[in-house]
Amino acid sequence: MTTLKQQLQEDLTAAIKARDELRSSTLRLTLSAVTSEEVAGDTKRELSDDEVLKVIAREAKKRREAATAFENAGRAESAAQERAEGVVLAGYLPQQLSDEELASIVAEAVAESGASGPQAMGAVMKLVRPKVGDRAEGGRVAAAVKAALAG
Repeated sequence: MTTLKQQLQEDLTAAIKARDELRSSTLRLTLSAVTSEEVAGDTKRELSDDEVLKVIAREAKKRREAATAFENAGRAESAAQERAEGVVLAGYLPQQLSDEELASIVAEAVAESGASGPQAMGAVMKLVRPKVGDRAEGGRVAAAVKAALAG
């Protein structure tokens, strides 16, 4: 069974051989982030696939934020580069929930908790988070919960 880290390394080797600059630089940066995570703390350790997924998700989020920042600064080319790197990373992440799927999970949680009003946000988030897992970003989930409670 291949670990996610081994898969990243194999894909990096393939990208280098194929002279795929975008893919190889993105995977190289991601693997170095994984390695940094492994040596952080008191003892070096091997990350589990779940931990590697968290690193990839964090890297993908950085790309999205950088793309937005570049776009706001009028640097479309840099924004496009960041987005392209994000697409490479998205291939390793679990399939993201559509807005409809997320709204339906949130609506279920709101009904289940009997909550209403913005003060119930924490209670609803507690119910939604385990159901959503890594399939939607925290900010998206929070926005969906806020919208459901406001309506």
